[in-house]
Amino acid sequence: MQTEFIPQKYEPGFLNRACRVVGVAAVSVLLTFSLTPKAEALEMTSLYSVEVPFDAEDPDRKNAYRTALNQVLIRITGTTAAAESPELAELFPNPARYVSQYRSGPDNSVIVSLDGSAIEKVLRQSGAMVWGSDRPMTLMWLAVDWGQGEREIVAADDGQRLPGASRSIDRNRLLRERVSEIAQLRGVPVVFPLLDTEDRESISFSDIWGGFDDVVLDASRRYGATSVLVGRIRADEPQGMGQGHRWTWYLNDERQDWSGEPEEVVNLMADSLALQFAFRGNEPLDSIHLSISGINSVVAYGEVQRLIENLSAIDQHVVQSVDGDRITYEVQVQGGVERLQRALSQSRLLELVAANDGGLDGRFDQSSTGSFEFDDRSSVAPMSLEFLYRSN
Repeated sequence: MQTEFIPQKYEPGFLNRACRVVGVAAVSVLLTFSLTPKAEALEMTSLYSVEVPFDAEDPDRKNAYRTALNQVLIRITGTTAAAESPELAELFPNPARYVSQYRSGPDNSVIVSLDGSAIEKVLRQSGAMVWGSDRPMTLMWLAVDWGQGEREIVAADDGQRLPGASRSIDRNRLLRERVSEIAQLRGVPVVFPLLDTEDRESISFSDIWGGFDDVVLDASRRYGATSVLVGRIRADEPQGMGQGHRWTWYLNDERQDWSGEPEEVVNLMADSLALQFAFRGNEPLDSIHLSISGINSVVAYGEVQRLIENLSAIDQHVVQSVDGDRITYEVQVQGGVERLQRALSQSRLLELVAANDGGLDGRFDQSSTGSFEFDDRSSVAPMSLEFLYRSN
């Protein structure tokens, strides 16, 4: 992603002083060391690395490379059908061309790293669907009824469990592994809660099992997750017959309800995320005015700048102007205002104020009427987004 700084307007305010004194690039580098990352969306740097089976006695790695490429295509296109697609297979007749590194893995496997930029370029040129690397983290609250009065919430680890609870530890680890395996396959980051003192004071098994999701969402705020998956599992339900398992998924203000095994539900969630965030690779670049206000400190500026620079939805960005606590960018995006809005809305740093998709001159105010308001003119307005920085 290319970055330029072209100041066009200076007004008194923090941002102008910071830019004048040490320069935008210097501020960005300086702040990298003082920021505390929030787990709201993860940059999936491992999207293009996979572990696949490999027969050490067979010197031909073609099968391993093809398997690795198919797994990466599932992640990037957002659909499991990619692995069986003859059209995609024709686009990549020689998977070895895209292998940048490989090394031996555990248990007769090989870890293959692929050239993600080259793969995405082929997909874009062909007009295939592409899902970028910035993906919302999903926090999973999983309540399990083991039967005979044993009930618990699955935690991120079992470090705080009682020494005699080895059976419970093994069962929880197995559940986490089942979820992790599918999440890795689909390229969606999923984490479990810490279940430390703070969590236990704010949420209980009964809150999750009883469907008191407002309590669950409140407890999720500390993790900064915009995607929250709530599961209720009965252990006496035969595996593969998980219709008694109940799931609710929240993405910002949207809600979906499912039933099924954990693997099925993670796949359904990944499909839904791909529908929202993937875009057709040959869509033209749109120029969008992005305005962010409320930036009144060095830390605020650094957090916003890092967010813009790391967002894969943005191909290029230019700082157009700085005015008081407001900074305005011109950004180049494939997929238009809607894609950029969805990507930025995954950050707890920003709150949407207004959006304009480039139609008739009007504004969309999500915080009030939820509808377009047009003035008397019928001119075409530039596509624009306006966000407010929210300090922690």
